[in-house]
This record gives sequence, C-alpha cells and structure tokens, in this order.
Amino acid sequence: MNIKSNKISILAGALALALSNSVVAQTQVIHAGQLLAVPGEKPLNKQTIVIEDGKILSVEKGFLPASNFANNATLIDLSKSFVMPGLMDMHVHLQTEFGAHNTQDTVQLSDADIAMQSVHFAKITLMSGFTTVRDLLSNPEQMYALRDGINKGWIEGPRIIAGAGVSITGGHLDVDGMSPDMLDIKSSETICDGPYECRKITRLAIKYGADAIKVSSTGGVLSDTDTGTGQQMTDDELKEIVDTAHGLGRKVASHAHAAAGINAALRAGVDSVEHGSYANKESLKLFKKTGAYLVPTLLAGDTVVHMAENDGFMSGPIQEKALRVGGDMLKNFRKSYKAGVKIAFGTDSGVSRHGINAQEAVLMHKAGMSTSDILKSATVNGADLINMSDKLGTIEEGKLADIIATDNSPLKNIEELLDVDFVMKGGKVFKQQ
Repeated sequence: MNIKSNKISILAGALALALSNSVVAQTQVIHAGQLLAVPGEKPLNKQTIVIEDGKILSVEKGFLPASNFANNATLIDLSKSFVMPGLMDMHVHLQTEFGAHNTQDTVQLSDADIAMQSVHFAKITLMSGFTTVRDLLSNPEQMYALRDGINKGWIEGPRIIAGAGVSITGGHLDVDGMSPDMLDIKSSETICDGPYECRKITRLAIKYGADAIKVSSTGGVLSDTDTGTGQQMTDDELKEIVDTAHGLGRKVASHAHAAAGINAALRAGVDSVEHGSYANKESLKLFKKTGAYLVPTLLAGDTVVHMAENDGFMSGPIQEKALRVGGDMLKNFRKSYKAGVKIAFGTDSGVSRHGINAQEAVLMHKAGMSTSDILKSATVNGADLINMSDKLGTIEEGKLADIIATDNSPLKNIEELLDVDFVMKGGKVFKQQ
C-alpha cells in the first residue's frame, strides 16, 4: 500500500470511528426517582427514561443500567429528584422588561441592542425550566431571528412560537405615550381598521413568519392612554382576522380584559383569551362551547399592582388601570377555573421579570387551582394550544426530550417550580445542579 492510500485508509477509519462514537453518544439514560410522565396522572417511582437523538425512545420500570441500551450511553442520575416534562409559558415578551427604564429603552436602545437583550432573556427563561414559550408581540423580524437562531442551535433559549400582533389605530397594541413625532417614528406595521384591511394585515404577518396571531380585542393596562379596557376591535374585524389566520393554519390569541371584548373574541373563534380579567357568565359558556383556552397571566396583574403602589413612575392612566384590573384578576380567574374553563399557563413575562415565570403557578394555587391542574396547564394544555401534542407536553415514546427536575414534588409544594435543578431541551442538557 502506498503512502497516499494508507493516509486515505487511516482518515476513513478515523471518520468511521468518529461517526460511530457520535451516534452512540446520542443515547442518554435518565434514572428518575419520581416521574410525572403525563401531568394530570399519578407520578411513578423509580423509572428509566431512554433518549436517542433528542427523542424519548422508551420509559422503563426500575433503574436499568445504561449499558442495556448502548455501550457508551450517558447516564443522568436523577434518582433522588422529581422529573417531569419541560414547562411551557404561553404568553411572554422576550424583548423587554417593563419598569421605570422602559420608555428610556424605547428611544435609547437600537434594534441590535434589543435583539441582544432578547437573547439574554431567552436564556434566563430556559434556565428557569421553561423549554417552550409563545412570544405574543415583539419586533417581528428580531423575534423570528431569535426563534430561528435557537432552532439552529446558535444560541440558547426555549423553543419559541412567535406571534404577531394586530390592533386597530390607537388600540392597545398601537404606539402611545409619546410626542406626535415619536408616534410616527415608532408606529406599528400591524395596525388595521375595518375587516378587509385586517384581512390583509393578517396575511402579511403570516407571510413574513408569524407562527400565531395576537389580536387586541380590548384596551390594555399598560397603554399610556385613558381609553380604558373595554372592547376596541369590532366584531367584524375580529371575525375576519380569525377566519384569515385559521385559513392559513395559524391560531389566534386575543388580549381581552372587559367581558364584551372577551365574548366578541370567543364568538369570532379565537383559540385563546389572554388575561380574561372580567369574564362573565356568557364568557364562561362561550369558553366551554368553543373549547378556547384561558391564559390567565396572574403574574402580570400582581406585578403591575405592586408597581402602581410602590414605584411611582407610572402615568395616571396606567396607574388607575393597574390598580383596578390587576387587583381583580385573581378572584376572576378563580371563577373561570371553578367553572371548568380550559387553562393554559401564561405569565406575560416582560411585564414581570424574566426567569420568575413559575411565580404564576404560586398565584394560580393561591386562587384555588390544584397543583396537578397547574402542572397540566404548563405542559399538556400548552402543547395542545400550540398544536404540538404529538411532540411535547408529556414524557412518552416518540416525544421530544424536554425534561426538567426539582428536588421535591411540586405536586406537594408548588413552590418547588421556583428552583428547577435540571433542564433538558431536545435531549441537550442545559442545566444540571
């Protein structure tokens, strides 16, 4: 054999060995002390989760040796931990955090600065145990880039369902609280008036990459205007947006506080109502009739109340709405839960600080929701809302390996979610304490 052919042979052998090792290294075995494989069901003791190529291959009884599944399988010892599917937050805003600096950031930070900030917030969110989020209104181009960068493995963050916002002129999702010159500069590109204009804007949002559509059916607490929290978008505008989005395979979330706006959105066929602060008897009937989810965002309500009472930077209109609406959200959520409305976990993080998303679970429990239903809302229900039940929400054969662990059971103490010790997304370990 000549030198050239010998080198080729050596290189081929090295490549084959490298490829062989990479395949073997993709097999992981988790020993789970307690395993909540399907939230809503009873947890199991001493289980083995087998993961291959980022997906769950099987769940076996007992602590089986890793060598049973592959010669060089990696063993992850969570035998003293409570193990469950990765958490899902159905309402976040990864590009910002509300507070005294917010208006200043709007005019001082460049688009590139905000994009870098969103990378930071995304990693914080992932490390807190939230492996999938639905971002409902950020700068679209930047959010799509963040979503895609995470999917390609360029940066660390949760899986993102990126939603584009659609609002009427002067509505909650339009720009406010600035001088007329700044209003023109910062004007939103997804503003529409009348059903046909709203149809076009919805199509454009989806054309440029939106995974979901968010409509502003009512006014909002953090709009720096005294236009209230009643219905803003008309029934025909809502119906046109929903029909258009559904026709293009996208779901629709509706920001809604007042009952009239909640009910109009539900009649139009939205898939979820965000906040739902003043749902009435008709609302509860419509929720159950349509099967739409309520995404309660109790953490946002709690946050703005504390800000209104203590921080002193809110304008008069915002402060009034924050105290009134934020103060009412907990008791109104309790009514919806007791009536059997379907609940999907969502925080509105960005109003609250990123990384404390699990505080929502504490508030939900305070309102009377069982720990089992809370965990289901943040896993099984979230996956259903974003049409990913075949991939996420449970630890079962064929699902993506999104797995977290805590020291003790959050079924017994929901505050365990505030300190997640282990985070895996798609088979990759991002945190292990």
